[in-house]
Amino acid sequence: MNWMSNVVPPKIRSFLRRETPENLWVKCPDSGELVFHKDLEANLYVVPNSGYHMRMPVKARLESVYDGGKYEEIATPDVPADPLKFRDVKRYADRIKEFRAKTGAPDSIKLTAGALEGMPVVVAVQDFDFIAGTLGMAAGEAIITGMDEAVRRRAPFIIFTASGGARMQEGIFSLMQMPRTTVAVRRLRAAKLPYIVVLTNPTTGGVTASYAMLGDIHIAEPGAVIGFAGARVIEQTIRERLPEGFQRAEYLKAHGMVDMVVPRADMRATLARLCGLLTNTAPAAPAAAE
Repeated sequence: MNWMSNVVPPKIRSFLRRETPENLWVKCPDSGELVFHKDLEANLYVVPNSGYHMRMPVKARLESVYDGGKYEEIATPDVPADPLKFRDVKRYADRIKEFRAKTGAPDSIKLTAGALEGMPVVVAVQDFDFIAGTLGMAAGEAIITGMDEAVRRRAPFIIFTASGGARMQEGIFSLMQMPRTTVAVRRLRAAKLPYIVVLTNPTTGGVTASYAMLGDIHIAEPGAVIGFAGARVIEQTIRERLPEGFQRAEYLKAHGMVDMVVPRADMRATLARLCGLLTNTAPAAPAAAE
């Protein structure tokens, strides 16, 4: 028994016992620090003291890039939802419905267009919350559509990657998206338009083996895991201990796999500067995102 049970009358006690949301505080995976969720959102989902970059929701990511946080969504082609009639512990078609209801998105790629410091850009964001951001037919079509739209608009194409790799439930149809997106990158390059890849945590598997490593500029967020196979699989294969920080953004920059590691707070300004340099366009006066 506590003082509320012993002293406070029942009517007042029921008034004091309000339902409290469980997600008001977020624990930092790196330092264990508890951060109030509003403070985390205001800091672009970066833990203030440790600098740990939490996963950023797609909507917040897009609003942080575009002028005034405003953008238009680009529709993507419809594809068969379950081409192989795949089933493991549950039907793949049911799994797709579940994640569409959970995320409110048709698949793992969100495709948009708008202005970045006055310059037109096309931006795609890979949503890790949708079946670990895996690459399937729908995601492949979205990326190809985005690159073709960038060519049509004569605008740079920027993609934020976050993925566990190819989607096994679609088999060869998923693997075919690797060469298909590679061909789309070649069309973008033939049009002499910038292709900028921002690698977020994690970017692995077939995504790393295709469009995620074909950019003109590769930017990584601090601490992001980037690679093809997992570190444990590599250690078991080569029977050697891997170096400290292997596959982390900072290690990859030191070994020439990425061009720069950019904190999230500086990402928008960095992207605007790169787009201006690569298109020989002077950005408009900086307009803060909402």
